[in-house]
Amino acid sequence: MSSAVSEPTSTRRMPAEERRVLAGTLVGTSIEWYDFFIYAQAAGLVLAPLFLAPIAESNPGLAQVLSFATIGISFLFRPLGAIIAGHLGDKLGRKKMLVFTLILMGLSTSLIGVLPTYAAIGVAAPILLIALRILQGFSAGGEWGGAALMAVEHAPRGRRGLFGAFPQIGVPVGMILATATLWVLTTSMSPEAFLAWGWRIPFLLSIVLIGVGYLIRRAVDESPIFEELQRRRKEASAPLGQLFRRNTKQVVLTALIFIANNAAGYLLIAFFATYAVTGLGMERPPVLLATTLASFGWLVFTLWGGHLSDRLGRVRTFQIGYVALAVWAIPMWFLIDTANIVWYFVALFVMTFALGLSYGPQAALYAEMFPANVRYSGVSIGYALGAILGGAFAPMIAEALLNQFHAAWTIGVYIAVAAVVSLIAVSLVKETKGVDLLAPSTPVS
Repeated sequence: MSSAVSEPTSTRRMPAEERRVLAGTLVGTSIEWYDFFIYAQAAGLVLAPLFLAPIAESNPGLAQVLSFATIGISFLFRPLGAIIAGHLGDKLGRKKMLVFTLILMGLSTSLIGVLPTYAAIGVAAPILLIALRILQGFSAGGEWGGAALMAVEHAPRGRRGLFGAFPQIGVPVGMILATATLWVLTTSMSPEAFLAWGWRIPFLLSIVLIGVGYLIRRAVDESPIFEELQRRRKEASAPLGQLFRRNTKQVVLTALIFIANNAAGYLLIAFFATYAVTGLGMERPPVLLATTLASFGWLVFTLWGGHLSDRLGRVRTFQIGYVALAVWAIPMWFLIDTANIVWYFVALFVMTFALGLSYGPQAALYAEMFPANVRYSGVSIGYALGAILGGAFAPMIAEALLNQFHAAWTIGVYIAVAAVVSLIAVSLVKETKGVDLLAPSTPVS
């Protein structure tokens, strides 16, 4: 390949190779997020009485807040994973880091499945749980950037949004797998059996999934943009230093853009089902089934959002999504509070429209905002920081607001404010659709 070639086009990429790339990023990301979301679901359903037993007995509300807080703890270590995986990914390649993060996430998730509870080993149980949760956060911090870049950097110029949506739909696919698994278990065994040992099964299943994902990811070729960059490489030995010298503004904007989507997404992942079951007295199996079905909307709208961004542009698609989220954030709680399973489903499904349009274009937008030599670091760190500001403590904040005001619509105010912040941030970005991914600098704002 001549160095004059800037990036792959539809005529240079064989369809079979494109399918392998899309399958590799989708399957691997789905497995990673299945692992991550299984924990989030379990935190809302069973972890408080199992690992925080003394607090759960004396103050169940506080125990649930602390259980949700363990979700957020892992987010604090996502930037570290993003920095290390991003630096190595910019130096050694996207593919190596994708395989590494997949294995690390799978191992830490499986170990949670065999972890003794507080009744068996006392205070060591929550300490070990938090340690494994930190490893999950470290892995997730490096996962998304690599998957996003593998998809976008393999894509023809006019289809980056669609290609970039494939690792994005790994999130709702992981959500569907996690919630569906819990639904099957809770409908096939008694609550006592699920609390005693059934909750471990979803964590242990990660061993099987990780093997499948590893084989698929190993079959994917390295990013052509990275390979071309290697042929041209004359950069200094520390691309991470270059990132913060030249691209700090882009990192800040990517973080702010992600806040609202991640906060609302983690309410769907970890809070809504818990609130419906424990707060409204709804039956757990139908709530989990409705949440699973609503997640299909997240999948479809995310894929459509990526495709739409190839037509309307990344910024405009994001703006539509965030306006919709701000408008729907409060009214949906009045539907949920009816404690009617149909209205519960409708509330969540409509929200997934906003989530999809503000998530589908993300991979393409972020990749186009950074020059190639610091792209893995830039998108990974921005994504990780946005996750801390957005979803890390969103379930805990929602639980605290509910305990303080005893009105679920106040959680909607919190999400609406976050949507406005992210809307302003994405509106400050100059449209990036169609930029040269091998250009020495990428126009951003």
